[in-house]
Amino acid sequence: MAPQTPRKKRANGVESRQRILDATVEIAGERGYEGTSIAAVSTKCGLPASSIYWHFKDKDDLIAAVIERSFETWLAAVELPGEETGTPLERLTGMAASVAKSLVDAPDFLRLGLMLALERRPTEPRGRAVFLQVRDIAGAKIVEMARTLVPTLDEESVRLLTAYAIAGADGLFVQREIHGDAVDLVAMFELHAELVYAAAVRMAAKGEE
Repeated sequence: MAPQTPRKKRANGVESRQRILDATVEIAGERGYEGTSIAAVSTKCGLPASSIYWHFKDKDDLIAAVIERSFETWLAAVELPGEETGTPLERLTGMAASVAKSLVDAPDFLRLGLMLALERRPTEPRGRAVFLQVRDIAGAKIVEMARTLVPTLDEESVRLLTAYAIAGADGLFVQREIHGDAVDLVAMFELHAELVYAAAVRMAAKGEE
């Protein structure tokens, strides 16, 4: 049998990594952080534990990679549509709908991240640190949107609205995790966006008085 070329080896390595991450998503979704193990992931993906350890240092590194991959998919949806797409409110609700759809399709980032964020351990898992870092990135994008859509908002109002927007989104996501498809996450995110925008406009007007 002819030896594999470097390109074929890289392709196989990428495929194996994705198989491992996909299996971890399933295991973690069923069992949570504590119930996820390298042995369980190995059984699920059909690759030996040695292959998993070749890609990832340990379980914590593996969970962090799952969060990072899912976040990249989610972050692509957090883009404000251009001015040609409608009014500021229409642009904001359009973005909110895209974010909700991305969370329905790839909920791993928020599901696993919230699990880790609510835990307190003597040694902080890398996955928790990664989740908090990527939340900061999401927060910065919301700050940018607030300044773009309602430029007369003062900095304190922007900070307050950003914290409120993120907290509300977390709550809506948890509501869907509890009640499943009975919760229309897209409609809820659109409503959330409308309420946040109304609050922003009201706060801006009050600041101009």
